[in-house]
This record gives sequence, C-alpha cells and structure tokens, in this order.
Amino acid sequence: MLHRVQQFCHKEDGAITVDWVVLTAGIASLAVAILVLVGTETEDLATSVGTEVENVPLVIFD
Repeated sequence: MLHRVQQFCHKEDGAITVDWVVLTAGIASLAVAILVLVGTETEDLATSVGTEVENVPLVIFD
C-alpha cells in the first residue's frame, strides 16, 4: 500500500495538463480584457462620429 502511494506521488503525467489549463485561462482573460477595452473605445468613437454626422447640414440641389 505504501508503495502505491509513493508511486502516485511521483507520477507527473497530469502536470502538463495543469500547465495548459493555467496558460489557457491566462490567454482567455487577456482576450476578454482586450475586447472590453477595444469595445469601449469603439463605442465612444462611433458616438462621436454619429454626432458629427448629425451636425452636417443637408444640402439639396434642385
């Protein structure tokens, strides 16, 4: 029984899985943060452009 516990403690088969999970979570978090920042800036820019377009006088030629 003690031998099996020692074997279990020395196995490193699942260690790479933990590494990939941590890396994937970090990349996903970074992607979400970037999307939030870009989305906010894009919304502000679109609002600014919309305001400028509304203020342009409409000229109709007959």
